[in-house]
Amino acid sequence: MRTKSLKTGVFTLALIGAGVAAQAETSWQMTTTWPNSLELIEMDKHFVELANKLTTGDLKIEFFEGGSLVPAGEVFGAVESGTIQAGGDWPGYWAGRDAAFSPLATTASLFNAVDYVNWIQQWGGKELYNEVYGKFGMVYLPYAVTNNESGFHTKEPIRSIADLQGKRLRLSGLEQGRLLNQLGGSQVSMAGGEIYQSLERGVIDGAEFSTPNVDWSGGFQQVTQYWATPGWHQSASVFGVMINKQAWEALSPETREKLEIAAEANLMWSLSFTERRANDAYKQFKEVNEITRMDDAALAQIQTMANAVIEEVACENPSSAKVYLSQLEYLQDYANWRTASAPFNLGRDPNGPDIEKIRACASK
Repeated sequence: MRTKSLKTGVFTLALIGAGVAAQAETSWQMTTTWPNSLELIEMDKHFVELANKLTTGDLKIEFFEGGSLVPAGEVFGAVESGTIQAGGDWPGYWAGRDAAFSPLATTASLFNAVDYVNWIQQWGGKELYNEVYGKFGMVYLPYAVTNNESGFHTKEPIRSIADLQGKRLRLSGLEQGRLLNQLGGSQVSMAGGEIYQSLERGVIDGAEFSTPNVDWSGGFQQVTQYWATPGWHQSASVFGVMINKQAWEALSPETREKLEIAAEANLMWSLSFTERRANDAYKQFKEVNEITRMDDAALAQIQTMANAVIEEVACENPSSAKVYLSQLEYLQDYANWRTASAPFNLGRDPNGPDIEKIRACASK
């Protein structure tokens, strides 16, 4: 009988060990919207590296560059359906599904990168990402941020608003497209990998894509002579990882917490990493392109027009209005300290949209 008990005990331990081993072998497939040729992918790779280090023995994320598992535009659907467990993205690509994805990705002449970090981590932003992505069966971890985008790379100089007239410009974003149209240009939508050839062949008159270092990696300096700054259309951008909710819930609470820690660490790393890279790329562009800049009066006019567009878009979609209202409430609240400590605090205090108008739209 004792021998039988010992055998039973050994068998039970073996089963427990097998369960632990199975748990240790949990693996995810993750892709992104970016190919290896665009430097934005470095933020995805860095997150995966951190996550794999922190979750060793619990979870292994196998990462694939954009386009290798599914086309970039299908990453959202692949995560939603559970075809893959995770996908890196820029939320603005999904504004056609819900307009609220647009301010979760960027704002026109409003937030800077630090504003996004503040809002996400301390003013309720993180909860709104998960509320919006949650409608599609996903959990979202914002894990990267960049400051304002470069501006337009063109073959003819853009020094004023008048120079935008009739220009066909590659531009992402719902609000951004409406704003450009009001300024006299026309929005052309295309994936980042198509921009170089479109500029080279004259299909478009100019293009924006990302920060200077990313635009340099896209080779835009080879097919344009001018670069118009600043990037008023996207004053900052957020990136993150979409996670299938069932895959997320299958993880232990400890593993989920480790992924959240990796995302928060990556968020702060990305800010300094991209600012250093953008600074270095600016020097490179300056050697081969003529860099122009809109004057303050033009930027003030664009700000006023951007505010009106934001109010218009927000009042078309209660979900979008809810996100914008939260962002404006943050700006209103943070203005107390930012203004008191000017000029030594973090960025400007923007003269943004009418918060009461958007509050009324959010309550409908």
